[in-house]
Amino acid sequence: MALIYVVEDDKSIQEIESYALTNVGYRVEGFETAEGFRHALQKELPDLVLLDIMLPDEDGLSIVKRLRADKETVMIPIILVTAKTTEIDKVKGLDLGADDYLTKPFGVMELISRIKALLRRSERTEEKEKIISFGCISLNREKHRVTVNEKPCELTYKEYELLKLLLTNAGVVTTREVILDRIWGTDFEGESRTLDMHIKTLRQKLGPGGALIKTVRNVGYLLGE
Repeated sequence: MALIYVVEDDKSIQEIESYALTNVGYRVEGFETAEGFRHALQKELPDLVLLDIMLPDEDGLSIVKRLRADKETVMIPIILVTAKTTEIDKVKGLDLGADDYLTKPFGVMELISRIKALLRRSERTEEKEKIISFGCISLNREKHRVTVNEKPCELTYKEYELLKLLLTNAGVVTTREVILDRIWGTDFEGESRTLDMHIKTLRQKLGPGGALIKTVRNVGYLLGE
């Protein structure tokens, strides 16, 4: 049974989210402050974090940045919840390493759908596969490790899943539609730009391996020489 941490300072919203998730079979723990959330992380790591950006003691974006900088929490899926509606806030959160976002107000069914999509793709719930390699890039699913020229490369959950998909289809163009469906599992406004942003950061993190990711204009992406 997956464990979800709900970090939300509005008690009524936290209770609604927790109740809905518990009803569909998840274990849920709620926190109104970043401090309480940090203490819980020291005891048990969750399978997913539902994180409000606006908290009384720490900005949610700084929490995302910290989680992605820690090797123990770098791969935990994160969904940001925000009342902000400007695109730049959403893009900034995704750029820092969040995997998805929801803008208040949102429906309970949408929340559950997004969480299920992320957990389906999480390394914690998938079967292990053997090492996948192409060129100087190697992905070890069993150890959840990516290397470039045998040097470790730290990726966020979404970047890791994106690279795995491209490696699995190396030499073949993977369309934008397939990538969005397989990695995000849903279709909502702004996803196309989100994909482009993730490709950009993935190329940067892969260093010399980044050049292997080719853009096929108006179609998708290809991992090839």
